[in-house]
Amino acid sequence: MSLLYEKRGGVAIVTLNRPEAMNSIDTETRAELRDAWRRAAQDSEVRCIVLTGSGEKAFCTGSDLKKTMPPKESTAQLAFGQVDSNHLLAGMDIDTPFICAINGYAMGGGMELALACDVRIASDNAQFALSEVRIGSIPGAGGTQNLPRLIGRSDAMLMLLTGERFDAQEALRMGLVSKVVPQAQLLDTALTIADRIAQNAPLSVRAVKRLVRDGSSLPLDQAIAMESYVFSMLRDTEDRIEGRRAFQEKRPPVYRGR
Repeated sequence: MSLLYEKRGGVAIVTLNRPEAMNSIDTETRAELRDAWRRAAQDSEVRCIVLTGSGEKAFCTGSDLKKTMPPKESTAQLAFGQVDSNHLLAGMDIDTPFICAINGYAMGGGMELALACDVRIASDNAQFALSEVRIGSIPGAGGTQNLPRLIGRSDAMLMLLTGERFDAQEALRMGLVSKVVPQAQLLDTALTIADRIAQNAPLSVRAVKRLVRDGSSLPLDQAIAMESYVFSMLRDTEDRIEGRRAFQEKRPPVYRGR
């Protein structure tokens, strides 16, 4: 299988499983990714998703150019004639948090997958590039929009306009990743963070993600008003009461997502 899906407690681990092809994305893998996001979103037990790649050399090097041919459909058909989007990031706009464990190369669409995640952890041998300008193209899965929002315009333009590779330490300096760890510790580090997230109140976690995602495109006063509204929605939930009781009773809370 080109994609592996595993559950460990409240965490779903999704692994790109084409190490012989640097975990590049072909048509089948795109469909399996969409199915994985749908599966996780519909599972109330899944409170965090970890995305990684098989092997030690590459997280993902983008589209598999040997197996990905130009679409037969017209641009209009692709835009308006399909029920399911064929976009690389289709289905990732869910409230479940994503952690990307980047083991090795994250190039092109692979880096764009990482950019679409909420937290990025890199192995010390990771390398990053959006080199589409070198082949007469542009990043087509959110790269030109997500990267400047994450690391600032100057560093983003340096990466986008030169198409050059950057190592893990430079990615850490830019704020592209949150941590750099030895490759042997990468998945354990990502899972430790995922477990911490999964132990928190799920409605609160999902609300925070939605507020950050949607609020970033709003004027500050409107974003704060949205935050106040969501706060009032959560105020009387069972989980919020449970959190306070658990604190008073000095025990771990038991959250049920209601």
